[in-house]
Amino acid sequence: MAAAKGLPSWERKARISLVLLGLVLSVYALHVELSRERDPDYRAMCDLGESVSCSKVFTSRWGRGFGLVQLFLAKDSILNQPNSVLGILFYTLQMGLGMSLSKKAALALVLSSWVSVAGSIYLASILAFVLGDFCMVCVSTYIINFALLYTNMKRKTAIDGMKEKTG
Repeated sequence: MAAAKGLPSWERKARISLVLLGLVLSVYALHVELSRERDPDYRAMCDLGESVSCSKVFTSRWGRGFGLVQLFLAKDSILNQPNSVLGILFYTLQMGLGMSLSKKAALALVLSSWVSVAGSIYLASILAFVLGDFCMVCVSTYIINFALLYTNMKRKTAIDGMKEKTG
């Protein structure tokens, strides 16, 4: 499928690449968390040392519901999902909405990206200042989220321009 006239030519390939990478990282994070819950001795590929451990981060309080859901609901509530599940939902939404050329879809992409960037900044601060850890998988998803925000803002600007010319 060719890029729609007026959209940046790189946008579709960038979106697909970023979303697929985000999905792979989110599925891997979920795998690590579930494996660690089943076996406390499980060592993930991303566990490189005491202060470079993704499994330590994923199984921390902040690894589910951003550490906020359990303040309002039970820790084992169905709504207190691993952050990786939220990531899977987010990247799936980004791919699905990215297929539409509507102004509403473009706005939803930008707004959901701003939410993901806010979440990334929040979790990065928890990572650095509370957990004192470096998580390569986490930092990679933060970079992907910022790149998706940029991509979505460019897309929205292009779609708004297309709609003004045609309508």
